Amino acid sequence: MFSLRSRGFPQGALVSPTVQRHAVLVNWFAEKYGKIFSFRLFGSRIVVLNGYNLVKEVYTQQGDNLADRPTLPITSAIIGDNRGLVASSGYKWKHQRRFALTTLRNFGLGKKNLELSINFECGFLNEAISNEQGRPFNPRLLLNNAVSNVICVLVFGNRFEYSDHHFQNLLNKINESVYLEGSIFVHRVTDFVREKVNEHRADYDQSSLRDYIDCFLAEMEKHKDDTAAGFDVENLCMCTLDLFVAGTETTSTTLYWGLLYMIKYPEIQAKVQQEIDAVVGSSRQPSGSDRDNMPYTNAVIHEIQRMGNIIPLNVVRTTSEDTRIEKYSIPKGTLVIGSLTSVLFDESEWETPHSFNPGHFLDAEGKFRRRDAFLPFSLGKRVCLGEQLARMELFLFFTSVLQRFTFSPPAGVEPSLDFKMGFTRCPKPYKLCAVPR
Repeated sequence: MFSLRSRGFPQGALVSPTVQRHAVLVNWFAEKYGKIFSFRLFGSRIVVLNGYNLVKEVYTQQGDNLADRPTLPITSAIIGDNRGLVASSGYKWKHQRRFALTTLRNFGLGKKNLELSINFECGFLNEAISNEQGRPFNPRLLLNNAVSNVICVLVFGNRFEYSDHHFQNLLNKINESVYLEGSIFVHRVTDFVREKVNEHRADYDQSSLRDYIDCFLAEMEKHKDDTAAGFDVENLCMCTLDLFVAGTETTSTTLYWGLLYMIKYPEIQAKVQQEIDAVVGSSRQPSGSDRDNMPYTNAVIHEIQRMGNIIPLNVVRTTSEDTRIEKYSIPKGTLVIGSLTSVLFDESEWETPHSFNPGHFLDAEGKFRRRDAFLPFSLGKRVCLGEQLARMELFLFFTSVLQRFTFSPPAGVEPSLDFKMGFTRCPKPYKLCAVPR
């Protein structure tokens, strides 16, 4: 039997049994077969890399050889081959990634006006939570809608009301597609994206570019003789789909974990609120400039991301040419996974890897400290495109709701940290109560 004591966990550590089991399983394979092992799935060989040092070394030093995505039956059936931002490779991917980053920056990524847009959405989220009047409710859909609206403004040029049942249904379809991996649900989301693209094409004005879709339409004119770059209507739909789904699912799932940890560990929630009260107060909204003055809150958010571990196996990559990893020769076209579970729970990097411990990100003086093994966005050539946006959203949404409300489990309910596994790792549905402060 696996013993917490045998692994050096301190008495009273805030240990998640399900996280522990997941991490132990990965570690078991690594201990049995080595930090590099492989297996076959549907005829394809998959090489798994374990541990912070190895994943970092391979993804940074061999980045050019591991920048491509494999062609998988499920992605081919849903979006086609070499399309979008997530599943594309080579020349097309480089053009699309560069264009997406430039366009999002032009519309405020990393700038004050995008922060104002997020704070604007925080107001709607807080109002929706307040309307629950302290009754038990599942915050999942509200968080989805709030986070999605931020990316919707950037991509579609507008937000959606929380009372918009059509949009709520669409967000549910995204959840179902992520966890059931059903192409029927993805196609419904794709239909929504195509509808938005067609609306933009109908009233497109090159002299007044409103959002990502408009900018892509303008770029199509510039690259009409370079079809390999991927500036066509079909790829526009797929790139928009990637931004919309990824920009909604990952950040909202992290916030969903965050509220669960706050009701599980009310003493940590109270310390976050004390810091919010001391730095921000109650008369204004939190700002990105507050983050450096809020080391404990910043540490808690980082620990939520570490323990939440929402993409545990990372997104699979493939070798673009024959590659050598330590003593092994990896043939061209081999699938490679740099396990983020093995990084975020690396026992040689984290003092109490299976415990919810904000102290991982605080020094002896209580100041925030960065950790090299904190890699929830992965690293290397395919590091998450939306990292900057996600960091801003997590801080502003998290501090905004904790400034306004104290969260607790329904009477008589013990919060569970069990999760369901799909493309992302998400808490099982739960309810909480939000009491105005």
